[in-house]
Amino acid sequence: MSNKKPTMNAYIVNKNESTGDAFWTKVGVLFEHEDDKGFNLVLTPGLSVSGRLVIRERKPADAQAEE
Repeated sequence: MSNKKPTMNAYIVNKNESTGDAFWTKVGVLFEHEDDKGFNLVLTPGLSVSGRLVIRERKPADAQAEE
């Protein structure tokens, strides 16, 4: 499937050690390869990344926010 729009969002998830709460920060998007055998992960420019990387399906609101 050829898809010129991102199909998923990428987040870094960090845990607050004192409260145990997880903080999700969007750090990029994924694009499927045309042969359905891989993805390109495009990270936000200038981003310093540490923590757990989580990939999630995009919601309709995600696409609207980027238009």
